[in-house]
Formats: sequence, C-alpha cells, structure tokens
Amino acid sequence: MATPRILILGSTSPYRRELLARLKIPFEVVSPLVDETVNPGESSQALAMRLALAKAWAVARQFPQAVVIGSDQVADLNGRTLGKPGNHANAVAQLQAMRARTIHFETAVAVVCVGLDFESVETEAVEVRMRDLSDDEIERYVQLEPAYDCAGSAKCEGLGISLMTAIRSDDATALIGLPLIKTAQLLRRVGIDPLARPQGNGGRR
Repeated sequence: MATPRILILGSTSPYRRELLARLKIPFEVVSPLVDETVNPGESSQALAMRLALAKAWAVARQFPQAVVIGSDQVADLNGRTLGKPGNHANAVAQLQAMRARTIHFETAVAVVCVGLDFESVETEAVEVRMRDLSDDEIERYVQLEPAYDCAGSAKCEGLGISLMTAIRSDDATALIGLPLIKTAQLLRRVGIDPLARPQGNGGRR
C-alpha cells in the first residue's frame, strides 16, 4: 500500500487553518514567501488565482512529495482592489467607501503536488451587499471588531455580518477565506478524500 502523502496548507491565515480543519484531514502548516504585488491591469480573479498558485508552489518546491494547498482572496469595489487594511484609519476608510455598495470577492484555491505532476486552481465568486452605514456605526464596529487582517475590513463570521444586507455565493466558506467545496473537489482529484481516510485530529492549530 502506498504511503499517504502529507497534506500542507501554505498559509499563515488562522481563518484558513480553521476552515481546513473542518475536513478532518491531518495537515501541516508552512508559511509561503510570495510577492503579492498586483500586476498592471490584472483582474481580481486573475490576481487571486495567480497568488494562490504562487503560494502553493512556494511550499511545494520545498516538499515535492507533499500535497500543498495555496489560497488567496481579493476584494474588488468597482475595479479597485481592497487589501487588508492593517490599521484603524484604513479600516474606517474602506468601510466608508463600501457602504451601500456591492463588493465582489474572488477566493482562489490551488492544489499542487510535484511528485504527482499535479497542479490545479479554482476560484469561487462572492457578492456582498453592504448596508448604508453611518460614520458612527463604522467607528463602533471597528472598535468592537478590528478586522485589520481581513480584506474589506469586515468579518462575516463575526460581528461584520451585521454590516451586510446580502451574501451571494455557491459556497458559504469562500468569504471566510477558503472555499471548502472546491478544496474538497481538488483534494479528491489528487487522491485525498475526507470521507475515505481515518479521521485525524484536524491538523495542527
């Protein structure tokens, strides 16, 4: 019997670690070193796919026999890419720009295994409609939930859901940071089926 391949999540995101743990497949976590500079004229979907693949390959080259997952999310507001705010002032500015608007998120997941000569990437689109928030509501939200590490400054799995009027997607996990439906599909294609393996501890946290 072939030795099961190690599964590695190439990400520093605690949200992606928690999501992948839902599949109950043991996995390791390795931080990818990737330049996330946006190329001129690059669409949000193309950027998310490129960076997801780059993250997966950055780790796969170090562990050629492992199956590596890379992922990236890009928020787009009328052609303007919204990154992680990083601080209070940027978070407030992002939310002010987003109020009463629809934001398009592209969340990409890539799976790479050098030993199997396997590479594939998928994206999941999400539309989020924001409420017409007052400046006071925005300030109170950022004080209560400073989501400085989330593109768009609002965590749908937390208090940020109160800022929204609608979320449209085929996969509810995509907005959090890792589309698990497509992740499971890609893993099955590379020979890792969550329902066919002994249930582990869900990987490292």
